[in-house]
Amino acid sequence: MKAPSLKTGILTVGAIGVLGILYVISSALVSSTHGPLDSFAVGEMSEFRTVPEAPEQPRNTLITGEGEEITLADKRGKLLLVNFWATWCAPCVVEMPYLNELQGAYGSDDFEVVTISMDRRIEEPQAFFEEYELDHLNFYFDPGMSIAFGVMGSANRGLPLTILYDRNGIEIGRVAGEAEWNSPEAYALIEAALERY
Repeated sequence: MKAPSLKTGILTVGAIGVLGILYVISSALVSSTHGPLDSFAVGEMSEFRTVPEAPEQPRNTLITGEGEEITLADKRGKLLLVNFWATWCAPCVVEMPYLNELQGAYGSDDFEVVTISMDRRIEEPQAFFEEYELDHLNFYFDPGMSIAFGVMGSANRGLPLTILYDRNGIEIGRVAGEAEWNSPEAYALIEAALERY
């Protein structure tokens, strides 16, 4: 039996290399998301994802810190970063000052961070906001604790969950889990969303 020639070996290695490159490219194409802000899903925002067939923006009633009833639809016309959280959720507690800073930097008629508490009683988030001096944020309370479950879907079953909505209430993308919303990457994401939506 003849030993394989050098030429055959080089061709075999080359063919394996080409197949490997094709596999990597096809894997990247299949696993990537297809949202217009995907290029901003880096660094502290690396968990930002678009959701195929995202659920509609919740229509449930929220209670404001002043006791008024509103819905997210009442805020149409501005970009909303809606954060579902609770005082008993350790990552939520860590994240809340970052969201406060983001609201301080970008809060306007065009943008608002909306923090929706999933606590059992409205007094819990009220006390939390006072204790941590979250002076840029308004808090909202979900009395039935049902809003987040409607938007979580089967992929997300925990808090915090943060969803970015455009001015018409259409979901742009979401972050499941804690994020540093006062980071340069978060600011770049919000600035891009304000420009494009």
